[in-house]
Amino acid sequence: MEAARAEAGTEAAISRALSALRARAGMDVAFGAKVNADGRAMRILQISGGLTQSLPGLTIASGAGLGGKALALGQPTRVRDYLVARGITHNYDHAVEPERLRTVAALPLRVANVPRYVVYLASRTPVELGDRWLDGLAPLLRDLERELAVQEELNRRLRLMPAPTRERPALSAGELREIAGELAALAGEVHDEALRARLQALHIRVAPDERLPLAQQPHGTLTPREIAVLEQVAAGCSNAAAAEQLGLLPNTVKSYLKSAMRKLGASNRVQAIVAARAAGLIR
Repeated sequence: MEAARAEAGTEAAISRALSALRARAGMDVAFGAKVNADGRAMRILQISGGLTQSLPGLTIASGAGLGGKALALGQPTRVRDYLVARGITHNYDHAVEPERLRTVAALPLRVANVPRYVVYLASRTPVELGDRWLDGLAPLLRDLERELAVQEELNRRLRLMPAPTRERPALSAGELREIAGELAALAGEVHDEALRARLQALHIRVAPDERLPLAQQPHGTLTPREIAVLEQVAAGCSNAAAAEQLGLLPNTVKSYLKSAMRKLGASNRVQAIVAARAAGLIR
């Protein structure tokens, strides 16, 4: 059940990213395809801005169509007018035509240097997509690749966990601390707010009474701003979201967070939240 939930979390992360990519790219439609384990095909799962249901569920072979070409080459591919484009096969025109798509870009997302998803961005009017357009999307695409890497690692660990049995002994306190530490490290690596909140919730479930040793208690009094930043982070906010809530610059939030972590003896934001709660500084 946990593994199935984690897989659903991966697809939810892709779904959220499609809306952000569509807005950043200024395109009419965005959809994502998950690559099969053997890399020979992929299946379109979600669409943002679609007119019909002609694309979701469509299976695309490696090398076929624009997305299949991107998958086979492992690099972005673009066409100005899909239905008359040369250099690609037209196996899937029957699904593209109802959406009235013209300019289309297919962008592979890689984890451990292997394509795992292909994101499509499309316009219903012909537009020119130059290198500057693609460079503008690079930060979002790299962030999404990092989220996918974390999700895949979480999914892998959940699949390896043995099914609970009555005979299986309970985890020791040391094992729980180790798991809590791994969850904290994963949470510190992700930018997706929903995934980070899930990891933080799991961390608290695994170690609800976690307290830092005396040597790691706060080394100085936290300022009101540092506490306000920690409250926003504890609520699942990214640095950018916390900055918007507090009327600060993201770099200023980052500075306050680093200062609070130093005073709390924490190496990541989850440990800082746990320490601040233990000290009664935040709820």
